[in-house]
Amino acid sequence: MPIPYRDVSELDELGTAGYLRIEPCSSGSGYAGALFLINASGEPVEFTYNKIDTPHTFLWRQADIRRHAARKLTTALLSLCPKVPRLILCLAKEVDSELFCQDIHVSVPVCRVAPIAEVVSQSGEEKEETMPLPEPINIFWFPEMPAEDCLERRLLHVLGTHGLLLEPFERASIGLREVYPDKLGTTK
Repeated sequence: MPIPYRDVSELDELGTAGYLRIEPCSSGSGYAGALFLINASGEPVEFTYNKIDTPHTFLWRQADIRRHAARKLTTALLSLCPKVPRLILCLAKEVDSELFCQDIHVSVPVCRVAPIAEVVSQSGEEKEETMPLPEPINIFWFPEMPAEDCLERRLLHVLGTHGLLLEPFERASIGLREVYPDKLGTTK
């Protein structure tokens, strides 16, 4: 006879969080990106990656090349990813607010994250929130900050209490170095 139990971690209902990582190639002529999906326990669910080359030309401003590359790479990753995350997280120092506020509109909430000590730009269209963790994190939501009791906010709070707001970006970076060692360098 089985012993009755209740799994207290029943976090499957919260869905997955997608971590968008965009890194310049070491040669300076392109970008690599990943959309790394994890569940609320931090377990990997999906790893979608791609890279694009960028032109070396005097006709482009460097900021325009970066913005163009981020848009192209992100749309490719969103198209390739077989699962829809409950929310998408990005590093605020890596992904400018224009990417999701002006260039791409997605059907899930996006939050750019940054340690509170890090200075990052913010759009007036984003809603700012600070998560008071051991190291406070600024969250910049777009298009709206979800209600406190909705699944997206609950997922974000669970990730935050388990130390999973910034750490998955490192795993995504390691994954990119595994698949593109010649473009980004090998993992250490």
